[in-house]
Amino acid sequence: MFDKATTALLRAVLDEVCESVSCREIGARTHVASKILEAATRGEVSPDSLKKVGRDALSEAPTMWR
Repeated sequence: MFDKATTALLRAVLDEVCESVSCREIGARTHVASKILEAATRGEVSPDSLKKVGRDALSEAPTMWR
């Protein structure tokens, strides 16, 4: 679907956005990953725009602590 460089970028953005999210928060990480992937599929591939999408998704992500 994506080339290796884009895949690496998506993974790096996800890791950066979710660096403070516990590994146990699978729902939150999945939600963020989904939104980042949707944005990339629409053609958004700049690191800054993907990070914004990821941060916005994280703020609305399901979590067991809310």
